[in-house]
Amino acid sequence: MRAQEPHPEIQAFIDETEDAPAFHEMPMEEVRGMTVGVFSVEEPTPVGEVVDRTIPGEGGELPIRIYVPEGDGPFPVTMFFHGGGFVSGNLESHDELCRVLANDTGVAVVAVDYRLAPEDPFPAAVEDAYTATEWVAENADEFGGDASRLAVAGDSAGGNLAAVVAHMARDRGGPDLRYQLLLYPTVSPHLDWPSAEENGEGYFITAEDLAWFDEQYFEHEIDAMNVYASPLLAADFEDLPPATVVTAGFDPLRDQGVAYAERLEDAGVAVTHHHYDDVIHAFVQMGVAPFGFERSAEAFDDAAGDLRDALAE
Repeated sequence: MRAQEPHPEIQAFIDETEDAPAFHEMPMEEVRGMTVGVFSVEEPTPVGEVVDRTIPGEGGELPIRIYVPEGDGPFPVTMFFHGGGFVSGNLESHDELCRVLANDTGVAVVAVDYRLAPEDPFPAAVEDAYTATEWVAENADEFGGDASRLAVAGDSAGGNLAAVVAHMARDRGGPDLRYQLLLYPTVSPHLDWPSAEENGEGYFITAEDLAWFDEQYFEHEIDAMNVYASPLLAADFEDLPPATVVTAGFDPLRDQGVAYAERLEDAGVAVTHHHYDDVIHAFVQMGVAPFGFERSAEAFDDAAGDLRDALAE
């Protein structure tokens, strides 16, 4: 499951950041600033149209950003839920990734600025993710989208939200989802996986970081056992949308993602599992500017290709 050593590009990144404080050692303000700053670009990739707006949410007005590709619609649509441990990330942290994803797939991408913990603990993020997906299903034609070809996608904590929304949509009778793209998702309340021990220190995100994220996200420990917080605990995986699951060899979350792909497959769900044994958590986002890592770009292309094919006519 893990190469002898990380890919040279990834190892160089690890070496450059080895003296940086871990997330759990930083003030929340710094965590949030770093999450945005490390992926910011001076000149974002052009895309057909970018629309910032708000929609009604349970916590008030919910900001979303819609990326519409060049060309003639109607376009398939994917929701995108950003990572950041449920405590950081926003529309800016994943702006470049969403731009490139829209361009490469010809899919309209709707990014959601869901509420963050600890100010708004579970289930606030889940409610926002599902509410936004419902809104898009009902209003996609406003931006040239085709709601009959709707997917959910996300990375890390956002991968959790994408997986959870897929469960909620099935359980609640909609919206109908065509696909789910889960990039190294966190899906389990337990941190005693072998990969958490094997990769718990020295590979960008640590096991202690994961525990700290959980402390912020869950106001009550029992909340972590809710299937809409930890979808790996769900009893039933049948009738979920087809999926792509991406995992990384040097990621403490690796084994959770592998187990989730296996649960989907065991339930008869069509699953494509891309495992990259020489990379770390968050590596797919490093395939676009400001990093542009070759190995990460390969994985980005694989995932984008799966999404494009799944939402084709």
